[in-house]
Amino acid sequence: MQRPCDESSLAVAADLLVRDFMCVRAGEQFLVTADTATDEAAIKALLNAARVQGARAGVFVTPQLPFQGSLADPYISEPLAAAVKNCDVWLDLTFPYMGGSHAHDEAMKAKRARSLLVADLGAAGIARLFGGVDFDRLFALQEALDGLVAGAQGRECRVTCASGTDVRFVIGKPVTRKLRRTNQPGTYTPPGSAVIYPEIESVRGEVVVHAAFHEYMERLGEPFRLKVDGRVRELSGGAGSRAVMERALRRAGRGEFGSVIHFSHGFHPAARLTGESFIEDIRVKGNNAIGLGIPWWLPGGGENHPDAVVLSQSMWIDGKPIVRDGALVPPDLARLEQALSA
Repeated sequence: MQRPCDESSLAVAADLLVRDFMCVRAGEQFLVTADTATDEAAIKALLNAARVQGARAGVFVTPQLPFQGSLADPYISEPLAAAVKNCDVWLDLTFPYMGGSHAHDEAMKAKRARSLLVADLGAAGIARLFGGVDFDRLFALQEALDGLVAGAQGRECRVTCASGTDVRFVIGKPVTRKLRRTNQPGTYTPPGSAVIYPEIESVRGEVVVHAAFHEYMERLGEPFRLKVDGRVRELSGGAGSRAVMERALRRAGRGEFGSVIHFSHGFHPAARLTGESFIEDIRVKGNNAIGLGIPWWLPGGGENHPDAVVLSQSMWIDGKPIVRDGALVPPDLARLEQALSA
């Protein structure tokens, strides 16, 4: 259930998202895709912000997709697929989202659209992630963390949490990037989370999951436990939610549990753990979104993986502490993190 949001805070955040972050200009074709469960206040705020910039703005509302990515292909209408190919700026508020679908891939091949995965962020989430922080300071930390991860390729990373997560892997090559000002075609995600791609077969250990996006976003009453040895070998716990997670894993893994596709580190100071928004929950300070399935860059893969959320993690790279109970340890990163709350 979406919670009420202060209209003035939402307007400020929507303006920053549209004008400053997505660099929307007069005359550009601006599209919001939404579904029948999307927060209408969020749609209206983004549409109004685009109109203020002089963009030619529109909204396409579709029935809520049952699955994300390529699994959503049978449910995406031809008019919707045509719309996303014919815009300059595309904000996707569907959830499950369209990223990784055939329609999304065709739009990206055209190298025209600047697409932002807003997904399940409602009005209050947009106000917090885009209006609740100094954006330049946030990106200073974003770029520092992304640089740290890029420079650690080939090194061993260990992730733990107080609930029992203990997993190791070799850091792989970065696949995605975030821009302070999104002025180039491509698909982007909101800032506030640094993504780490492992060498797939190197991941080993146990992951304790407190929230998950399987077929929907859920904060778990009983955690899942994933045992990983190159691939996910076992899923346990989760009480009544385990069947949903197993179904999602096997669907994304073509009948198997699949692999760990990515790890991450959330550091957005205004993000709240509500259990209602995947996009916001994984940006809470110290949280880790662990993607599961087949990587979209491998045969048979697709952007259709479920995600597991680990809370308040600790992390080491080659034995050097990077995160301790959710807080950054290296002095240069700690100073940037502290500046966000100043």
